Amino acid sequence: MPQNEYIEQSRKRSGYRPDHFEKKRKKEGREPHTRSEHIRKLHGLKAKLYNRQRFKEKILMKKKIRQHELQSSKQKEEPVAGQGAVPAYLLDREQQTRSKVLSNTVKQKRKEKAGKWSVPIPKVSAVGQDEIFKIIRTGKTRRKAWKRMVTKVTYVGEGFTRKPPKYERFIRPMALRFKKAHVTHPELKTTFFLPIIGVKKNPQSPMYTQLGVITKGTIVEVNISELGLVTQSGKVAWGMCRIHCVLRLWLYPR
Repeated sequence: MPQNEYIEQSRKRSGYRPDHFEKKRKKEGREPHTRSEHIRKLHGLKAKLYNRQRFKEKILMKKKIRQHELQSSKQKEEPVAGQGAVPAYLLDREQQTRSKVLSNTVKQKRKEKAGKWSVPIPKVSAVGQDEIFKIIRTGKTRRKAWKRMVTKVTYVGEGFTRKPPKYERFIRPMALRFKKAHVTHPELKTTFFLPIIGVKKNPQSPMYTQLGVITKGTIVEVNISELGLVTQSGKVAWGMCRIHCVLRLWLYPR
């Protein structure tokens, strides 16, 4: 490694400073003020060159915004000369072309993907990390604070084994590990005590999904083989069913 790349070398060895990303965010927030202060001091040719550069940047930015806002639209096609005679039955028709932007297709796919896990309640209020995690201090002088204890209901798999306490970062207490849930069927208006198979998605954070934290709006998979439900084709549904943790789902310990 070259001698002058000591910062990259340090980051590879021990990672970023704890406040690196916070400082970077603040610096980016101050950037417009710094730029405007610099512009006010420019005069003459330097000001003209800078204004021309900013003008080009703004044009590019407006084009990008326009591309994102433009949806699937129909536009009239101008008749091109030299294509040959148009049949009589096509003379009254207006030829149209569809203009589509790639970004719109991507956005639509994202919406469809997100709709798959959409929560049936209008809005799920965000739960902060300080509410879900409790800081556990370790070490001889209790200075180390990298461990967290989960204070919400969690689900862990059947063959779950804890890591050694020395290396375990997220502690999930036994009293908050649930294996079964009371699920209310909206049509039958009956409550069933069903075993949980897994936490499919927690809308708060992917990390909560990975840890199996169950909060309001979480999508949980339960085993419905005990109910004896029948599919449209007449087969008995023995697999699993996805449910949303709303007000009608009660959890009880093992």
